[in-house]
Amino acid sequence: MRLQESGEMYLETILILSRKSNAVRSIDISEYMGYSKPSVSRAMGLLKADGYISVDGGGYITLTESGRKIAEKIYERHNVLAEALKMLGVTEPNATADACKIEHDISDESFEAIKRHLKKKV
Repeated sequence: MRLQESGEMYLETILILSRKSNAVRSIDISEYMGYSKPSVSRAMGLLKADGYISVDGGGYITLTESGRKIAEKIYERHNVLAEALKMLGVTEPNATADACKIEHDISDESFEAIKRHLKKKV
């Protein structure tokens, strides 16, 4: 079963926050994403049930191996696509926003082709 875009966004957010601090809680995710606490809590429950995250007794969230794999894939796509768009002359805010939309739908084949093309340019 393919994870929905919102689930991918939550996993990516957990990865980003965990790189800034070892302790990630639902409130941190809520503040970072601008979502309500109940929405984040429900999403964390679903991600936990599906085995993408674990939550300890103190409410601290960590990515499981499968969750980390998806988060890193989405995070890489976001960064590469944003950089490609900026190289084409797109402003930083638009490149970041557009990369966020594209990262969830682009095929692996197309993404790998973009990465190969960018490596030739660098």
